[in-house]
Amino acid sequence: MSVIIQGEQFRSLLFGRGPISKATGTLAATTVPLFTVAGGRVAITSLVGVVTTSITVANSYKLQINPTAGDTSDLVAATDIGTTDTTAGTVLGFDGAPASSIVKGAGGLARPLFLPVGQIEHVSAGTDGAITWYLTYVPYDDGATVAAA
Repeated sequence: MSVIIQGEQFRSLLFGRGPISKATGTLAATTVPLFTVAGGRVAITSLVGVVTTSITVANSYKLQINPTAGDTSDLVAATDIGTTDTTAGTVLGFDGAPASSIVKGAGGLARPLFLPVGQIEHVSAGTDGAITWYLTYVPYDDGATVAAA
C-alpha cells in the first residue's frame, strides 16, 4: 500500500504552520512572553500546553495577547491550575473564548484566534511547575510569522 500524503503534510493542511513550542521554565509570579507574532496578523489554529513539571501550589494562570498597537487582552480567563494538582504529562487547552477556563486533559480551539502583531504571554501567580506550549498558525497577512519568544 502506498502513502499518498505524509503525516506532516496532513497536519499542515489541517493546522497550518508549526507546531512551534515554547517551554515556560519554572513558573513564577510574573508575565512572560511565549510567542512573537511579526509581519502581520495570524490565525492561531491550535494552542495547547503540556505540563512538564507538576504544578502543586495555587496558581491563577492565563494567556493574553499584548499587541504592538492596541490593548492587551485575555485569550483565556485566569484559571487555578495548582490547588488541585496538575501533574506532569497533563494536556492543557481552551476553546478560544476569552471568558472560558483552561481545561485539563483535553480541549482545543473551537475556531481560529485572529491575532495582531505582538506577543502571546502567560501570566502566572504560582511558583512551581512548568509547561511547554505548542502553537500552530496560518498567516492571515502575507509575510506574517510566529516564533518562540
